[in-house]
Amino acid sequence: MQNNTPHNIIQPTSSSLTRRKFLRDTALTAASIGAFGILSSKAQTPAPGKTLKVAVIGCGGRSRGALSNFKDAAMILGHQVEVVALCDVFQDKAQGMAAGQKLDPSICLVGVDSYKKAAASDAEFIILATPPNFRPIHFDAMVKAGKHCFLEKPLAVDPVGARAIIASGEVAKQKGLAAVVGTQRRYEKIYLINKAKIDAGAIGPILGGVVQWNSRVPWVRDRQAGWSDADYMLRNWLNFTELSGDHIVEQHMHNIDVANWFIGRNPVAFLGMGGRARRVTGNQYDFFNCDLDYGNGVHIQSMCRQIGGTYNRIGEFFRGTEGEVNGNGRLIGKEVAIQEPKLDSADPYTQEHVEFIRGVLAGKPLNTIKQGADATLSAIGARISAYTGQVVRWSDMTENTKSPFYALQLSPTALDFEAGTVVLPAETPPLPGEPWGKKA
Repeated sequence: MQNNTPHNIIQPTSSSLTRRKFLRDTALTAASIGAFGILSSKAQTPAPGKTLKVAVIGCGGRSRGALSNFKDAAMILGHQVEVVALCDVFQDKAQGMAAGQKLDPSICLVGVDSYKKAAASDAEFIILATPPNFRPIHFDAMVKAGKHCFLEKPLAVDPVGARAIIASGEVAKQKGLAAVVGTQRRYEKIYLINKAKIDAGAIGPILGGVVQWNSRVPWVRDRQAGWSDADYMLRNWLNFTELSGDHIVEQHMHNIDVANWFIGRNPVAFLGMGGRARRVTGNQYDFFNCDLDYGNGVHIQSMCRQIGGTYNRIGEFFRGTEGEVNGNGRLIGKEVAIQEPKLDSADPYTQEHVEFIRGVLAGKPLNTIKQGADATLSAIGARISAYTGQVVRWSDMTENTKSPFYALQLSPTALDFEAGTVVLPAETPPLPGEPWGKKA
């Protein structure tokens, strides 16, 4: 906005979404708060009228969505937003986001290290939406700077990064900082209802199921004249394992997260396979099919594919001793009594930001780093198994320092991009049976 008000302040009335339209009666009993893990309560909602200062790190499509969700959440709670920084490696990305959001281009900060300027700014809230390879070092910098962070998923691309994120998350807890991960299914009403019914015994203990993300490659960026290796990888990050974690981590971790959530624990071992037949860029697989072993005889089939022109299916299905359920669909089982959640928004992307902001302003900051890191690690374990052809155990990535997978760190790393030492990896897929460390 360019007017006589302080630049980049978004008033509550500036969105097409009105506060009247989205406000709900958010009172929940103590029992329902425990059941759903949601803060929403009128007693906890601070008085409206604050100006929330936010900086965005990474100016791609998801960051634009996240900033819009943040604005809408602030509006629901009666606050206004001032965007103090838009950070990206590329000037066209930062300025394009500024133009799209009708913000003053002077707030654009450009460069691989531009996140450091955001950490030094007066922003209280940070949205981290770069390629996931950068998430651990960016989150660490923001925690050290005392910022409340919303982190897009996944949180890392390898075990080293995932453990670093968990450690930073613990520091954030000690400092009283919010750290909310973008796992929006956990803020969607039907998922919350089905989870509550499962916990109340509607389908009995879960015995197994299937989680799927079968779709197409979202986008491809061909290399242009004048691009360095780093430029090409960053412009085409979705198709390089070193930056995205492969699509099993970047996309399918959402479905794996639902399995972890509904079952109530993480997998103990992974055995997977996959391959590549049609991908035209990058070094990732086209498809994965993995067995997630949750112990006690519980197995989940994890299936994901990115091939255009094929059947699409995204979702989750679980069978229990007393019934069955689709993650966001019909539940067949015993009748149980639950109290339904009363959310502020029907949009889970907005609801997660409502909880993010409300927790900070109420002095009860949310921290969902561990569950987000666990889902990330679950997808990483399945990918490593598919890439190598070996069984991977949870402990191999988290505890067993003698395992070759414990110290696995993909290269080039985020610090390589900062140092300017990036060399393009071969655009060929990994081959199971080769030495474990090549591209796991």
